[in-house]
Amino acid sequence: MCDSTESGREWRFYVEDMIAFAGKCLAYTEGMDQHSFVSSALTYDATLRNLELIGEAATRLPDEVRAAHPDIPWRKVIATRNRLIHAYLGIDNDTVWSIIQDDLPELIEGLRRIL
Repeated sequence: MCDSTESGREWRFYVEDMIAFAGKCLAYTEGMDQHSFVSSALTYDATLRNLELIGEAATRLPDEVRAAHPDIPWRKVIATRNRLIHAYLGIDNDTVWSIIQDDLPELIEGLRRIL
């Protein structure tokens, strides 16, 4: 299995980054409902940025690592990043809230198993 990316950075650091970014999203939104999340510009922007960073870190993982862990929805993670970055005028808040509430806890668990 590949131990580093083209940049020479150990791939496990990207997994750790993904866990940290997801943890920030959960911490930022703790105790909020969807309405308060969307209404809080600072929280909303910070959370979206960290969701983008999760996907960016996933793109940096070697294909072999992603292939070895098919239980992680890599394509969905990367597609979410792309959607957030390129669809700035058309972000679906219901989908974002669902990702935060439903998908991130599972993603964190799966990423921790990789390490």
